[in-house]
Amino acid sequence: MTEPVLRIKGLTAGYGSSDVVRDVHLEVGRGEVVALLGPNGAGKTTTLRALSGLVKVSAGSVSMNGQDLTGLTPAARARRAIAHVPEDRGLFRGLTVAEHLRLGPRGERLDPDMAYRYFPALPAIADRRAGVLSGGEQQMLAVGRALARRPSLLVLDELSLGLAPVIVEQLLPVIRNYADESGCAVLMVEQHVHLALGISDRAYLMAHGAGSDSHDAAVLRRDRSVIQASYLGGQEWTPTTDREEERDGELQ
Repeated sequence: MTEPVLRIKGLTAGYGSSDVVRDVHLEVGRGEVVALLGPNGAGKTTTLRALSGLVKVSAGSVSMNGQDLTGLTPAARARRAIAHVPEDRGLFRGLTVAEHLRLGPRGERLDPDMAYRYFPALPAIADRRAGVLSGGEQQMLAVGRALARRPSLLVLDELSLGLAPVIVEQLLPVIRNYADESGCAVLMVEQHVHLALGISDRAYLMAHGAGSDSHDAAVLRRDRSVIQASYLGGQEWTPTTDREEERDGELQ
């Protein structure tokens, strides 16, 4: 990997006086898709929020393209071309699709054509308000709005939340295509582990607020014992058939 777009070193962060994640290290390179995996409560969302400046960092650093962002506000980090799609999608229910794609944070001009290019279903619903869209349409809008900012770093938190697996299977390849075509670095948290690994280059596993070294996604796709140990606290892994893997859909 070349010089990373994102580098997190020794990150310790949390809420109030409580640290949720401790000594997390990770890197994401240009055009690379990296999955951050682990069970509920492992600290994945807190890690994403800390790198975007939404959670207090008590130790360690966050840097982008070699520049330290640790002391910057969320708005200042956003101006460094970081686009963060949160779990709740961050939409305004009363605004239309077109209005969402017209102006970004603090008056930032967006490129609607970029959103429409990767989500060709959006122009047909451009006049509809976000509050009446289906879950899949809302997620397309949330991600499309992020892409319309032409980010250098795209941060995605649980794209699949509340969506049918078939919708997730349509969304995730868009992320892979965008990273390949634009060179954008992508860090994503995703509960559908096998789908996340299907588009990722590497993955980090988190458990109890601590991270691991990175793993090649192709290796994890072939041998899920490492993931199973992370999710189930080291319990022995019994291989499943391909059909069983398709039926399971995710690791809980």
